[in-house]
Amino acid sequence: MDAMSTAEDITEAEWARLLTSDPVDRTLVRAAFAEPRLRQLFPWVGMWELHFSRCTEHPCTWDVPYIAPRLGGGFVVEGPSRQEYVGEANTAEAAVAMVTDRLPPHCGPAIVGNRHDLNEQEQQG
Repeated sequence: MDAMSTAEDITEAEWARLLTSDPVDRTLVRAAFAEPRLRQLFPWVGMWELHFSRCTEHPCTWDVPYIAPRLGGGFVVEGPSRQEYVGEANTAEAAVAMVTDRLPPHCGPAIVGNRHDLNEQEQQG
């Protein structure tokens, strides 16, 4: 992406990359992409987990739950911190619903920048 890319462009490009790559379950990525409230967030993968950030650069935000594969099939929803267990789901759609039910208030589209930039923007009103 060039310096003039919008957050929407960057986010869409990352979703497109994840929809055609193997770092995480594609069924899960498709289910998350189908949810408009998650599709506006920047997706990222770590340790085979699907995370969602309100900014496009690292360090990302950690205020949205994430989805991990469950041993034997299905998914585990945790977060936003690694110490918070939300629940387990047998389908990608159910896991996505658990995340969307727990989105932070006023969770809008991702912004260009990192979590520090987002915090500054939110403090300015």
